[in-house]
Amino acid sequence: MATSEEKLEKHFPLFAHDNPIRKLFDSPNEYCRYVASGQVVADLGCGPGYFTIALAEAVGPEGKVYAVDSDEKAIRALERKADKHGCHNIEAHVSSASDLGFMKDGSVDFVLANGLLCSMAPQQHESAVNEMRRVLKPRGLAYLSVARGPWSYVSRAEWERILEGLRVERRGDGFPAIADRWAVVSKKLR
Repeated sequence: MATSEEKLEKHFPLFAHDNPIRKLFDSPNEYCRYVASGQVVADLGCGPGYFTIALAEAVGPEGKVYAVDSDEKAIRALERKADKHGCHNIEAHVSSASDLGFMKDGSVDFVLANGLLCSMAPQQHESAVNEMRRVLKPRGLAYLSVARGPWSYVSRAEWERILEGLRVERRGDGFPAIADRWAVVSKKLR
């Protein structure tokens, strides 16, 4: 039986994540520019692995990708896809991004959280951002994005509060009213 927090999480149909039409507008390689061979990546809210496979190929066999999603069906689809592509450097977990206890502190070079917070229950946002901060290496980067409008659990005010706790490297609001808000961030160094 699902808990009340799990009921608030949004799980989109797998075909919405991984289809040929999406590739016309959103390249699976889009975030590979942030990683290098041998690095450790966390793809949070990975779904069936639209970006995960490309990230795993970019970090190569010496690297590692933690793929995390609260939807067990999405993780099983990702595991099948990884086997098909021969990607053996992906460690998949059915878990919330607010509970990354299987990752060591300061062990991740790049965190991808593309639309993650929009799919999580609002009461989990702070703990998810804290977990991202905890697992990032001192010079690691994270890409965060949130949708705008009624399909998002993240208001503009909350987005600004999230960014206050991080060092913002780059950010954008896209085209007014329709594009996602995004930021490339790192830990604030003391």
